[in-house]
Amino acid sequence: MPVWCPPSKLSCPADRPIGPTTCSSSGVTSVETTVLEIDTSRRQVVDLTGAVGDFCTGRGDGLCSVFVPHATAGVAVMELGSGSEADLSAALARLLPHDDRYGHRHGAPGHGADHLLPVFVSPSLVIPVFAGRVALGTWQSVVLVDTNSDNPHRQVRLSFAGHPSSTPP
Repeated sequence: MPVWCPPSKLSCPADRPIGPTTCSSSGVTSVETTVLEIDTSRRQVVDLTGAVGDFCTGRGDGLCSVFVPHATAGVAVMELGSGSEADLSAALARLLPHDDRYGHRHGAPGHGADHLLPVFVSPSLVIPVFAGRVALGTWQSVVLVDTNSDNPHRQVRLSFAGHPSSTPP
């Protein structure tokens, strides 16, 4: 079983900088990344669970970072298929109405609300991975949340950091 150490306790050779491959007290920790291209033109809540699970398959134990590099989108863990998507959209519409009250005024009317979304729905999250399987609860799904109709083309960056499994993905 790998031992995770804080950076101050890492044991790395002096000539090996910490970067995409990092040293730990129990061996090499790898970091692997991919980028998903997502179209949000038809929905505000997009299920990423399958793509996250596929990315982590066979990668061993570690952490999967899910990050959306956009100023008007976020990622979350929530239940899907029970009406929660519509409930979330309705709650966001009440919390962040698309009207002319915002100081941020470029784009479609109410676009300033889109720029506040990441304050409430974080642009990143981290999920534990055990034996190449994402450790989500029974009803949990990973979703992209995007209320910005001005730009429906989104990227989601998935990064796995951990001890590689004995078999490559």
